[in-house]
Amino acid sequence: MAAYISVPRDLTKVKSKVAFNLTARQLVCFGAAAVVGVPLFFVLRDTAGNTGATLGMMAVMLPMFFLAMYQKNGQPAEKILMYYIQARFIRPKVRPYADLYDIASFESKKMIVSQLIRRVDVYRGYQIHVDFNFDLAQYLENSDELAC
Repeated sequence: MAAYISVPRDLTKVKSKVAFNLTARQLVCFGAAAVVGVPLFFVLRDTAGNTGATLGMMAVMLPMFFLAMYQKNGQPAEKILMYYIQARFIRPKVRPYADLYDIASFESKKMIVSQLIRRVDVYRGYQIHVDFNFDLAQYLENSDELAC
């Protein structure tokens, strides 16, 4: 009789188990939860009773369990939380167009300019005439400024 073993298609997702069929990360997080939660239970048991002490212990241990078990797209919870904090609070909400243009490659800059400018004529005496692909009147408040 043949025995079949299922093998995952992507072997990079396979994590090595250290003990009790848990990864090293899970063991560290569960150990930290036990080191913090169990003494807290015994401290709170006299003042809050068994129910209050159990709820307090669970409130302290659940975030550590979450850190041990949660992964999204192969990234642990603290990385996802760090990315969220950076995107929400640290980085600027709107990146100025000038910054985006400055860091763009030369080919990208050419493509952007070709979308904005239809034609550039250069005359003697350093006179320049630029035809844009959009109407400048919507951006300028006075029509006198169009005469430049």
